[in-house]
Amino acid sequence: MKNGIIFMPHGNLQYSQLPIEKRAWVSQVSYDKIFDLPEKLGIKIAFEASGETLEIVAKETPEVMAKLIKGIKEGRIEPVASPQTHIMLGNIDAEIGYRSLVEGLNTWERLTGVRPTTGWNPECSWNSYIVDIYKRAGFKTLIADADSYFLSTVEGVREKTGLKFDVRGHSNKNELFKLEDIVAGSDDLLKKFTHANVLPNGLKVILRSDMLCNIMLWYLMGATEGNRPNPVTIEEVKEVLSKWQARIAEKGGFIMPYAEDAEYVGTTAYFYVKQFGQARFFESEPASAERFEQILTAAKEMGFEFVTPSEAAEKYEINEIDNFDEIETGCAWHGGTSRAWANTPYSRMLDPVCKSIFDGLKNVAAHLGVDPYENEAMNAVMKAVTTAYVSDARWPPAPTSPGRFNVREALDALYKANEGLKAVMEANGIGNKCSLYSYNIMLTQIKAIDDELMAMPYFEEEN
Repeated sequence: MKNGIIFMPHGNLQYSQLPIEKRAWVSQVSYDKIFDLPEKLGIKIAFEASGETLEIVAKETPEVMAKLIKGIKEGRIEPVASPQTHIMLGNIDAEIGYRSLVEGLNTWERLTGVRPTTGWNPECSWNSYIVDIYKRAGFKTLIADADSYFLSTVEGVREKTGLKFDVRGHSNKNELFKLEDIVAGSDDLLKKFTHANVLPNGLKVILRSDMLCNIMLWYLMGATEGNRPNPVTIEEVKEVLSKWQARIAEKGGFIMPYAEDAEYVGTTAYFYVKQFGQARFFESEPASAERFEQILTAAKEMGFEFVTPSEAAEKYEINEIDNFDEIETGCAWHGGTSRAWANTPYSRMLDPVCKSIFDGLKNVAAHLGVDPYENEAMNAVMKAVTTAYVSDARWPPAPTSPGRFNVREALDALYKANEGLKAVMEANGIGNKCSLYSYNIMLTQIKAIDDELMAMPYFEEEN
């Protein structure tokens, strides 16, 4: 049996610091190039996107959407779904997350004709209910974060790597290579990392890690920035692939060397902000698209079999795993925490308002004896609240920040939700029952945080 290899770029056009007017451009210079490669190279890949990202692609760049649909129909691209809005599932109400997952699946099916069975958890945020809401929404397989799992469950790993969870930090992405020797030196951990794992609820989990992904990212960017004398070379990438190929040769299995942002193919995306705190966002980087093709070509020439996540979960031996509940609530990928998203000034102002409107919606629905998700007007309010929860209006922490426009989109969604709930109450003859929900008081709260958030300095304006 050949060694398998999975490549899964994931797209997010609600990205922090990606100006609204550049979203179509990113689709054209990034996603378009990615969708060409499976047919050109005779391989298979997976591609993930939120429902809202898909809608933007379909509206702004229909020719790119046509390529995605063609790749899916030809079996060259596996569609991978996530919530309708790019939200931190581990930080919000489980019901909101579940409903957004279902809506995301609906959007994929509506726009491509296919309902995905593999899911992605944005930023790999963790909470006890994550696996349950994915299973409940109809997913069979989930791409999850190996690093959070190993850091939480393997004794002594944090001490050996020097990695610590801290809600005040961005991430420990560049330090995660220290996990490699620990994982490779354990038959049990290596098997979990190179095979699908089935959880007690029946959901299959495939693990991705910065042990592999980070060197691929640095190669795509061709960057050094004082960290090394020369950029990562394709020979170094091949060495990494060869090393892991040897590790899985005996028993079979697969690796996932790229489960990272699709936007790094064709643009610099968030690289210079995340790595160096520089005010450089989504610059054109056509060479990165060429380098991505070089990585895929190298893997093909080395004899890897390109498989999709769902194929990998069926083709190779599956482990039974029962300690996913030991992963610490509040983890996220890159060795960071989802709680970091919840502890920025933007979150501390936006989140309570989101919750108040959500609670008000539940109060009104209960009073009327209706299911808010089956009522069109109420469901529209729910969608607006979910949009206001978008993670990229809350990230990153100081000294950097989200874009002013990212925060503006969340605020506008709150105004829309508040107006929508008022209309629901009036349409049902309970506009005067303000003990259920007060539109007027909530409007003043939204305006209060609007004034405060818009008065704040934003990173892209100061640098």
